[in-house]
Amino acid sequence: MSLHVPSMGWRPVQGVPCLRPMSAGIGSSNQNVTHNSSLYKKPFEESFEETPLLVAVLTYMGYGILTIFGYLRDFLRHWSIEKCQVAREKEEQKDFVPLYQDFENFYTRNLYMRIRDNWNRPICSVPGAKMDLVESVSHDFNWTFEHTGRVVKDVINMGSYNYLGFAENNGACADAAIEATEKYGVGVASSRCEMGNLDIHEELERLVARFLGVESSMAFGMGFATNSMNIPALTGKGCLILSDELNHASLVLGARLAGSTIRVFKHNNMQSLEKLLRDAIAHGQPRTHRPWKKILIVVEGIYSMEGSIVRLPEVVALKKRYKAYLYLDEAHSIGALGPNGRGVVDYFGLDPKDVDIMMGTFTKSFGAAGGYIGGKKELIDYLRCHSHSALYAISMSPPVAQQIISSMKSIMGEDGTTLGADRLRQLSENTTYFRRKLREMGFIIYGNDDSPVVPMMLYMPAKIGAFGREMLKRNIGTVVVGFPATPIIESRARFCVSAAHTREMLDTALEATDEVGDLLQLKYSRREQPLPSLGWMAEESLLQD
Repeated sequence: MSLHVPSMGWRPVQGVPCLRPMSAGIGSSNQNVTHNSSLYKKPFEESFEETPLLVAVLTYMGYGILTIFGYLRDFLRHWSIEKCQVAREKEEQKDFVPLYQDFENFYTRNLYMRIRDNWNRPICSVPGAKMDLVESVSHDFNWTFEHTGRVVKDVINMGSYNYLGFAENNGACADAAIEATEKYGVGVASSRCEMGNLDIHEELERLVARFLGVESSMAFGMGFATNSMNIPALTGKGCLILSDELNHASLVLGARLAGSTIRVFKHNNMQSLEKLLRDAIAHGQPRTHRPWKKILIVVEGIYSMEGSIVRLPEVVALKKRYKAYLYLDEAHSIGALGPNGRGVVDYFGLDPKDVDIMMGTFTKSFGAAGGYIGGKKELIDYLRCHSHSALYAISMSPPVAQQIISSMKSIMGEDGTTLGADRLRQLSENTTYFRRKLREMGFIIYGNDDSPVVPMMLYMPAKIGAFGREMLKRNIGTVVVGFPATPIIESRARFCVSAAHTREMLDTALEATDEVGDLLQLKYSRREQPLPSLGWMAEESLLQD
């Protein structure tokens, strides 16, 4: 039996039964509906409209043309007709084992470089609802950039994970962080197990445990390392990890470092997950057929490229049926989902005790940095002694810890105000409004209607860069994503809605998106759109006539 290890934190999702009908292929659409409705307290639907056939063909042709011209330019570079600016071995090292894999860099130097100006733009303000960008220009086709000295002011930020708007430099949270800086300083200069364990860290962990509804919790200074360094402490050889095909790279890296057997199930597909569970129990380990020491199911709350929400009630039911463990990454869902902002567990009204390992980050909804793991006290005590992130990493910065404490108390309503509840409600309203308007305009939108991550499909490679540039011309900052971070024909723009966005900001962004969509012909959706409302005055006039 072969070892199935995912190569990246993403996978193409064509052909997944619960998302797209396998027999339909390109050119059809499907509404993802609940398989086991008895486990859900409210309707759970996610839409993934299929790529139109003509668009798919043109997209493949576009990548084909770019590839042909890429090989032509490589030929010209080889004969020094065109200047080569890529990293490569020196002439005197040509007989050595190559340090740079030429073929692996093909995409970077011939496709990515053409649209590189859409990323890595310097920001010179708080990345809140609006931000200021340093203008950059390139005179060598995006290989290098120069700052012009001009600052682009008040760009509407539709790309940051600032879901609740706590990324700000004023207000109660910022004031508390300043006080913590004056009291503790900025850095700790030691790990938690040596001289870096402060009272503010222990206060944070008690608060996180209470917020999640679990026995205990542990905070870490880096969100990525929370996954990549703790999964190896929980599983090892003789263990089986069942990973969603769209899991984040930090989860994939953690699973690889653990040395466990990894098997990947189709995204949010409970039939695929159950089949793997049945096979694992029936056949056991490869060659020896001994029972697995441990089976760990690894999923995310909100998948940041698809805008989809995990089918947690069904995952929990399978986990209980087959006696497996569940690792839930709530990086994007904590603070952004649920009536109380407690993430996907709160969203579905489940018991936190049904999730064995609850992981999340403070980098998004809380406007800070770092991550956490919550669960039973025995689990946390074990990680304090065995987690590489706990033993070798520097402690979380005190002002960062205070930022998390202040924002979390605000969400919980323990600051004496309704600010947290108001932001949760505003985020929900903004998400619903923004998604509905984009669909009405005729764009193909992926994901769940309650997800603040809103992927809008672009498809063709030339439109990736064009969309980002045209939106910036209209003072809208967006994130555009293409292959290999997505399947080759599913390039997209990814909007992130925030509670800090006013209705005026959203309307401005929607107007610009509508204009650019017409300019670039991005309105691919073939769904029947509802007739536009005439408004109460027009309707009353018609009734009088």
